[in-house]
Amino acid sequence: MLADDPLGATRESPEDLTPYLAAYSRLASDPHQRLVVAERAGKVVGTLQLTLVPGLSRRAATRSLIEGVRVHADERGSGLGSLLIEWAVETSSTEGCQLVQLTSDASREDAHRFYERLGFVASHVGFKRQL
Repeated sequence: MLADDPLGATRESPEDLTPYLAAYSRLASDPHQRLVVAERAGKVVGTLQLTLVPGLSRRAATRSLIEGVRVHADERGSGLGSLLIEWAVETSSTEGCQLVQLTSDASREDAHRFYERLGFVASHVGFKRQL
């Protein structure tokens, strides 16, 4: 699912799972990471990564970061994406987070509308630098 869209197709390489398996190993051993997989009839239909980030700003608030949200093409429009995000927000609250944040590529206008519908606000300008 990571490679199943125009952006993902240019940056993911599912032919070689070695880096993904190594990353999974690191994530699975980190208590600040939550990896979620949604299944239907034994088939993976959705996923996201939730990272808990302790911080000093905002009166030493812990925030969470939602990453890698993907819903299988056959499941889009079914409400699964909303359930995944609602789970992430609820889990963040339970873990004591004061803020839930995510980024979305500027070209993903449908995703932006989806996140806004779920109560997220495009409040910041994000910057990235490739290494």
